[in-house]
Amino acid sequence: MSFKKVLIANRGEIALRVNRACHEMGLSTVAVHSTADTNSLHVKFADESVCIGPPAPRESYLNMHALLSAAEVTGADAVHPGYGFLSENAQFARACEEMGLTFIGPSADAIESMGNKVRAKETVAAAGVPLLPSVKLVDSSGKPLSERDVKERAKEIGYPVLIKAAAGGGGRGMKIVKEESELLRMLEVARSESKAAFGSDEVYIEKYLVEPRHIEIQVLADKFGNTVHLGERDCSLQRRHQKLLEETPSPVMTQALRDLMGQKAVAAAKAVNYHTVGTIEFLLDREKKFYFLEMNTRIQVEHPITEMVTGVDLLREQIRMAQGERLLLTQKDIQMSGHSIECRITAEDPVTFAPSPGRISSFHAPMGYGVRLESAAYSDYFVPPYYDSLLSKLIVWDENRDLAIRKMSQALNEFVIQGVKTTIPLHQRIMEDEDFIKGVYDTSTLQNFAKA
Repeated sequence: MSFKKVLIANRGEIALRVNRACHEMGLSTVAVHSTADTNSLHVKFADESVCIGPPAPRESYLNMHALLSAAEVTGADAVHPGYGFLSENAQFARACEEMGLTFIGPSADAIESMGNKVRAKETVAAAGVPLLPSVKLVDSSGKPLSERDVKERAKEIGYPVLIKAAAGGGGRGMKIVKEESELLRMLEVARSESKAAFGSDEVYIEKYLVEPRHIEIQVLADKFGNTVHLGERDCSLQRRHQKLLEETPSPVMTQALRDLMGQKAVAAAKAVNYHTVGTIEFLLDREKKFYFLEMNTRIQVEHPITEMVTGVDLLREQIRMAQGERLLLTQKDIQMSGHSIECRITAEDPVTFAPSPGRISSFHAPMGYGVRLESAAYSDYFVPPYYDSLLSKLIVWDENRDLAIRKMSQALNEFVIQGVKTTIPLHQRIMEDEDFIKGVYDTSTLQNFAKA
């Protein structure tokens, strides 16, 4: 299963990260790009590049035919999907396999198993992973529940409840319902949003936890049944279910809880015969009880902080395992050292979060021991309006959390991006916030913080 040339089916900083990992391992690379990304760094640093279409994602980065054609004409023998776009698309993974390309990710079957949240919950529940109380909106024969039955079952699990899209995430198709009178109307809204975003109007209802922490566990798994976890990331600082800042270790984590959550994450991965990198996401309530949320079958945006505290290069391990190599690490080998924080710097207004595309007139990156920047931006780079607004991921590491916060604060002060608005000022405020410094926050904190 060895391969020599990797087509990177993505753009921006993750394409650069994959390109770097491939080159460090002696592999050649092919970048793909839309006409809007002709001057992007991932195009400049790859060994070859292919234009796959106009700016609109559906005509370029989501165009399977164009991507597979690019792999064929360049002689690529593997495809790395990065994150987003087609990274969790079972049809794309299967198409790669049928063309004889190694898909650097999980099998299409594993993506399908974990891609539908209802089926994913059923699968991990059988492996002993704890779940929140939930309601499927069809009976055992697949027949839709009556409105009366839906109301009764929602009442049984107790309000507030959360309506969620079965086929996707990122907050789309997700609605909080605080009382029964809102339920049926919000179900229709959620179904409509889900259909528009994911092509499926399947939704389900689950118990809504008030002010939980969002904790995810990183896993690594090879094709020989070896699976390990690399500790947790606290991703609770979110806006509309979109993560803005992550840190590891979590300020509320104990070693006993980490071990238990890690064991359950490994069990969830093994339940679907999972191999490659992946992340099991949990919600943690005030009593330190945790519940399975979903599995992300890809490399995560926030993977660098795990690398910083464990010393494990997740991209390299992912590529090694895709080549059929065994995982050389055992659970005892995984040791967490120090503390790491990641701030996602986006091209958005730091108050209104309105997108801010345009040309970057000046770009100065912070530097120093324990400071890492993942970015595809540079001076005179034009931020296109067609894609995710992520500009840079600023990551720091230090011996403990207090020192890491100070380091991040200083790095943010030194980070200069002019010409477009960015969320740097928001992150500066967070670093100075007393509650954040104390580690007292949850998934609702940032919403209230932004209003202050």
